[in-house]
Amino acid sequence: MNKKNTLSVVVSVFSGEKVLDECLRSVSWIKEIIVVNNSSTDKTLEIARKYTDKIFTRPNNLMLNVNKNFGFSKASSDWILSLDADERVTPELKAEIESRIKNYESGINGFWIPRKNIIFGKWIEHAGWYPDPQLRLFRNGKGKFPEEHVHEMVKVEGDVGHMKNNIVHHNYESISQFLNKVSTIYGPNEAEQLIKKGYNFDWRDAVRFPVKEFLSRFFAREGYRDGFHGLMLSLLMAFYHLIVFAYIWEKHNFKQINDGEILAETKKEIAKASKDLFFWFSKEEAKFIKNPLKQIFHKILRKIKP
Repeated sequence: MNKKNTLSVVVSVFSGEKVLDECLRSVSWIKEIIVVNNSSTDKTLEIARKYTDKIFTRPNNLMLNVNKNFGFSKASSDWILSLDADERVTPELKAEIESRIKNYESGINGFWIPRKNIIFGKWIEHAGWYPDPQLRLFRNGKGKFPEEHVHEMVKVEGDVGHMKNNIVHHNYESISQFLNKVSTIYGPNEAEQLIKKGYNFDWRDAVRFPVKEFLSRFFAREGYRDGFHGLMLSLLMAFYHLIVFAYIWEKHNFKQINDGEILAETKKEIAKASKDLFFWFSKEEAKFIKNPLKQIFHKILRKIKP
């Protein structure tokens, strides 16, 4: 493999002793492995040393992508693959990556890679969790994180392509892990970003944010097709958006609202949410009605119901 086809992998990790070994084993075929250790307090360093001596310890910045960009700056190869410690490269993706960079198309400076999220022990195929494309492979010097949002993507100069095979992401393994990330990283960051973008505080959003997220996850993006996992994840993501609003409320010094207004307006919001729920239940149930006459009856019923 000549210089223009060489590949580095940058893995960012904080206290990842439970997941790092499998991650690094899945990319052990890559000659340059760079590990950015975000001041881990477990056996992360010991595990990383089994695979590479290019380990850089940095302060654990809650803007995670600052340290990832630092890792990119240490890569010497022509291409960079960016991974988190709880992600894996499958043999199929390995073959596709090697083929793509070997047969490099001029002008293509990066690739979107689909990601399979394994959450609470199950591959979640709906509710917005798949294909969950991630821009993780890019030419050295052509891509970096903007460092504005924890969930942002790498920005690449020039055109990007798309890969077929998946990164496997062993996402949330416990409820406590989900709640910890929401309360300490994602929630505060999301609230801060909304405020920066000029969000105008409206206390009714305490109801609207979680309702909108649940309807989007469970119905519009068919989370129900993932069974009870889909229901619970849709509810947990609704809770996440409630937490985001709570942090915004905190930024407004826990603004007080008139008691009478609270009762009347909350009633209106709940009534609207009930209508939206009926609409989505009816819409999704219609997908499973095969008899043409029953389909017509169902449509009529939807129109006359409140």
